[in-house]
Amino acid sequence: MAEKTKVRRAPSRGHYDKETIYGILDKEYICHVGFIHQNHPVVIPTLYGRLDDTLFLHGSIASRMMKALESGVDVSISITRVNGLVLARSAFHHSMNYESVVLFGKAVLVKDEAAKLAGLKAISDQVLKGRWEEARLPNEEEMKATSLVSLPLKEASAKIRTGPPSDNKEDYDLDIWAGVVPVEHITRRAEPDPKLKAGIPLANSVTKLING
Repeated sequence: MAEKTKVRRAPSRGHYDKETIYGILDKEYICHVGFIHQNHPVVIPTLYGRLDDTLFLHGSIASRMMKALESGVDVSISITRVNGLVLARSAFHHSMNYESVVLFGKAVLVKDEAAKLAGLKAISDQVLKGRWEEARLPNEEEMKATSLVSLPLKEASAKIRTGPPSDNKEDYDLDIWAGVVPVEHITRRAEPDPKLKAGIPLANSVTKLING
């Protein structure tokens, strides 16, 4: 375990095994990428994809984030999934039940065309499994306009909170409701593109997503 990945606040909630870290990563598809750009801290939300022990990020070749990552700057990436609002008797002890991962490292530009295509597919699969096979694949011009970087999942830690609120002992006698409000991640009925040709059925990937 690297010193920088060590969970310092509430260390008992820290997890460092691949099974836990990868399990959280595989539930989400949006991350926040932090780096220094022109001597200023910047945090950018973006899509990601995991393939084995590697995280992939993509963007326009003109993107300041991609240019910075390609240059080899140190980067920190965070992913968070909120599972519940934890409402205590005191405002001080309100919290959330969550699963989070923080990664550190240096990204590497993916130049090989086959590897680049595999990385882009990993990002597509992260968002919606099966959609890559249904859609038109990127053409040569689109591939040239897109940068892909990889980040090895070597320096990472997870932090998880579960359970009810933790109030001060004397506050348990207060006449104030306390508990957890679960937060669920659901998808609604798909809305077709107004320009969709008549007679085209709902995509299999979307059907599987909605039906769970």
